Amino acid sequence: MVRRVLGDALRSLNVSETCIADMLLAVSEACSNAVRHGGPANRYEVTASIGCGHCDVRVADSGAGVPSMPAHFPPPDTENGRGLLIMRSVVDEISFGTEPGRGTTVHLRKTLAWDEGAKARPRALAAV
Repeated sequence: MVRRVLGDALRSLNVSETCIADMLLAVSEACSNAVRHGGPANRYEVTASIGCGHCDVRVADSGAGVPSMPAHFPPPDTENGRGLLIMRSVVDEISFGTEPGRGTTVHLRKTLAWDEGAKARPRALAAV
């Protein structure tokens, strides 16, 4: 549902499909990590805002915390461990906030690129 709502919001503002795909990939990875590491209930919250030429998304869970950012991709025969690197490669900024006993928040930020075929860029951007 997050992908649909965010994707539709960005499309309605004439954001380029490449930019939308990057943001949706990063958000999917963050949500997957929240489900995988977010605690016994696997609940998480997603908030997004679009404005000033950026899309900001926060994915918050109630898990134990995020491991340190890997410096390189894991070996090819490993099934997991690429999510943080994928997120880092498709957004402009990524940061983590971890509070012991209260979970982790992943903040993703991407500068928006506009669809060249669009008639005009929106003047005011809204929150999702």
